[in-house]
Amino acid sequence: MKKQSINLTKKQFKSLLKVVYLGNWMVNAYRTDDTNEEYESIEDLIFSYAPQFGFEKYISHEEADGDKYYPTNDFEETTDVHKLHEAYDEETFWDELAERLGERDFLEKYSKKEIEDMKRDEWFIKLEECIEKYNEEFEKKGLERIRKETN
Repeated sequence: MKKQSINLTKKQFKSLLKVVYLGNWMVNAYRTDDTNEEYESIEDLIFSYAPQFGFEKYISHEEADGDKYYPTNDFEETTDVHKLHEAYDEETFWDELAERLGERDFLEKYSKKEIEDMKRDEWFIKLEECIEKYNEEFEKKGLERIRKETN
């Protein structure tokens, strides 16, 4: 396979380190036994170039680990990767919660037959109305008024 090269400034490489770290985290953080090696190996490759850009403090590599490279605490604590990760989690939490509750309400509000008979635009508008109800609630009150019904 023919290899290509790219030229990066130190600042661009630092951004690349963060992007690769965050991308690998997104793909593999929730996995236990089935790590996606494609993303792991790209992270290892990019991290292996860190010393050439003066970022030795951001990576850890032991000869016994072979081609494995790891982010250091310094990398995780002094760059903005945790802030970016937390912002992503915060936003996706609210989006996902509103979407799931809205879909639940949509399926409770309309019968299977009614849904099948809807034109695509109508289906989308009605589903979005159910989702938007929760987006507005969460924007105003967060989880304050979300309670489990008791029978």
